[in-house]
Amino acid sequence: MSQNILVIGGSRNIGYVATLKFLSLGANATFLLRSPSVFDQDVHIQGYVKSGKVRLVKGDALNETDVQRAWNEASAVGTVDVLLFTVGGEPKFHPTKGFVISPVNLVTQCLLNALCTMPRTSPQPRIIAITSVGLTRTSHAALPLALKALYSFFLASPHKDKIGVERIMAHCAGWEWDTREDGNPGEAIMGPGDWKTRTGLPEAGTLKRVLVIRPAMFTDGESVGDKGAQEGKKGKGKEPYRVSEAEIGGYTISRKDVAHFVVDAVTNRWDEFEGRRINICY
Repeated sequence: MSQNILVIGGSRNIGYVATLKFLSLGANATFLLRSPSVFDQDVHIQGYVKSGKVRLVKGDALNETDVQRAWNEASAVGTVDVLLFTVGGEPKFHPTKGFVISPVNLVTQCLLNALCTMPRTSPQPRIIAITSVGLTRTSHAALPLALKALYSFFLASPHKDKIGVERIMAHCAGWEWDTREDGNPGEAIMGPGDWKTRTGLPEAGTLKRVLVIRPAMFTDGESVGDKGAQEGKKGKGKEPYRVSEAEIGGYTISRKDVAHFVVDAVTNRWDEFEGRRINICY
């Protein structure tokens, strides 16, 4: 595998696990990290750094100049094939607002920076962005009853940020967006002025090689997909998790299984998932 991957939001969880899988298949990877020291004691990453397969770029995805440097560093070894965007922030609980992240538009603004600085190569990089189930009216209605209050109040703030991500992706990919059904993130998330006119942002409908993944509630469990493959059961019997464009109303999915799906989608099933918004749960 000769994929060249830029990872934004990969210091841990989905981005980290997926990138290790890509690296094991022979990919090159460039991480944009606020603190590259996070990998100082990581024998896996350090091994790839020493072999030249991994580059660590110090910078903040909220800073457009830093993101541009990351693209430049990744492009120095060849055309970037995949942008793995898994920025998530660390929510803190507020008694009247539920869980909040700082800034409230962290993920949206990081994505805008990534897209505005993306090289205009042909073919375009494949772009993977992680959002969530339960963001739109339809998706929220399909949630299990026990989760609806959690999503409505406790996760309302970070989810509005994820709606901003979906709004940007819909614009650039040319997908329909119904403000009433899909949500209106507002200026607090999208930023002042007309975000659609930002310099460098791909024009409406021109971003085709995209996949938005909408996971159910995360767990820290092991990967069912990996376990099945190790036991020789891949493709036999029950699938390790469910994926669908339609709402599927599940409760949970492990971060490691989302990473499993990311790698499987890019390496084996891209034609099936390109240009789609896919829900994933057990």
